[in-house]
Amino acid sequence: MGWWSVKWLRGNTDKEKAVQTEEEWGTVYQEVRKAQSEWERAYLMFDEALGQDQIDYAIYILEAAERKYQIHLKDAKRLGLNRSQLQV
Repeated sequence: MGWWSVKWLRGNTDKEKAVQTEEEWGTVYQEVRKAQSEWERAYLMFDEALGQDQIDYAIYILEAAERKYQIHLKDAKRLGLNRSQLQV
């Protein structure tokens, strides 16, 4: 029986879970901030678009960025992060 089997049978301790949660919070926080920045850039691109092709492309990018941002916000909510924890 390897170390992973013993850990699997024993389960995670509360301390290990707390560390995992803090690491996960950090990762989710970074992803939310990154998605927010991408959404802001997409909005600026839409605002500055000229011509029908650029506008169509900007709308496509903006919608994708909004959806990505929503997904990461859902992850943050699932972990119990709130708005004050996500603000810099």
